[in-house]
Amino acid sequence: MSTDNEPSFRESVNMMFNRAVALMDIPPGLEEKIRVCNATYTVRFGVRLRGQIHTFTGYRAVHSEHMEPVKGGIRYASNVHQDEVEALAALMTFKCALVETPFGGSKGGLCIDPREWDEHELEQITRRFAYELAKRDLIHPSQNVPAPDMGTGEREMAWIADQYARMNTTDINSRACVTGKPINAGGIQGRTEATGRGVEYALQEFFRYPEDVAKAGMEGTLRGKRIIVQGLGNVGYHAAKFLSEEDGSLITVVIERDGAIHDEDGINVEELRQWIADHGGVEGYPKGVYVKNGASALEYECDILIPAALEGVINLSNARNIKAPLIIEAANGPVTAGADEILRAKGTVIIPDLYANAGGVTVSYFEWVKNLSHIRFGRMEKRQEEAQHRLLVEELERLSADKGLGWELSSDFKDKFMKGAGELELVRSGLDDTMRTAYQAMRKVWHERDDVEDLRIAAYLVSIERIVGSYRAKGL
Repeated sequence: MSTDNEPSFRESVNMMFNRAVALMDIPPGLEEKIRVCNATYTVRFGVRLRGQIHTFTGYRAVHSEHMEPVKGGIRYASNVHQDEVEALAALMTFKCALVETPFGGSKGGLCIDPREWDEHELEQITRRFAYELAKRDLIHPSQNVPAPDMGTGEREMAWIADQYARMNTTDINSRACVTGKPINAGGIQGRTEATGRGVEYALQEFFRYPEDVAKAGMEGTLRGKRIIVQGLGNVGYHAAKFLSEEDGSLITVVIERDGAIHDEDGINVEELRQWIADHGGVEGYPKGVYVKNGASALEYECDILIPAALEGVINLSNARNIKAPLIIEAANGPVTAGADEILRAKGTVIIPDLYANAGGVTVSYFEWVKNLSHIRFGRMEKRQEEAQHRLLVEELERLSADKGLGWELSSDFKDKFMKGAGELELVRSGLDDTMRTAYQAMRKVWHERDDVEDLRIAAYLVSIERIVGSYRAKGL
């Protein structure tokens, strides 16, 4: 992996922030206020399990309260530590500002390997962790709203929401205390796929600009582009699925913890996902070539590299060997600051994490709004849209008959055109619009400023400028 000179994840975030603010005219005091993490709460709590008390350590960091509530996931991993949580909280601040979701940045973590505990035990641990945070308003619909992250999902979010509701029995907005919940617990359609879908939309928007594609030494569309995906978890799976099935891209390599599968003709993502579910890894998968040293496959020839798992996988030890002309950071911090410098010098284009994986927080925002409004998106307008579209189709066909034109709209077109937008369609539309608008803001800075070399600094400049505006509106 990395060398001794590798900056930590938190140092990498700070270095990238410093590169951006060096190009801005911000008072030193305000610059420091934006840089530092406002507060971090560390909790150590005991849970009686398997006949004895086990003590767990958890964190909740609040990086910026320029807007409230603050937003950010809770991850379960045995190597969670304060610096990592604070770095992730900082990224959340910049990410929310970039995609214009009205949140500050936060992040949480629990030092636990969820695979070591059964479901009932995990529920007890999660509820106690939620209790410790909620009683300090570190879980609250108007102050701090968690979401899933590595090692957590809908199940854990439902437990947290229920625990908060038990503690706040008269709070009508209790479901808005956390996002990423199951549909039947106040969740929203499209949330599970949101981050991976956002990666697809980000690439689609990038490929709408031939001059941007040319900067990465490519041309054309996503069709036929060879893609390496590192990590076939929720984000990597959905990104790979959508890009291969809807955009015609070829997933040529999938890297997992036990190795990689390589197939230049394209990997069937659904089949491989099922194999991993059944066998616990990619080893033995009958199609393609198995590569024991999965990390080495990051260095294979491809058009697009999607690191979609852990931070720091592209670092000083392998950056010079990365051949992908375009990297899109589906994970948080997968490219270290040192590797970023090497890759930029090579001309590699990097679509940065604070934009590329913002699909999750964007759809979380929609879920939060849904919970506060207490109505499903599309419920009031869907049938009205269908009725209007039907009137138009019927009138066109009537005019055709009156004029003797003899043409009729196809059944497939009519079915698609007359269908009103439901919750999933509206969520996808809102996410697509968000990813397009944010990219356009970034590329405007990237193309118009001679002192901005790459999309990452452009993204930081856009987000920091918006945060400065929020703080100045508060009188700072």
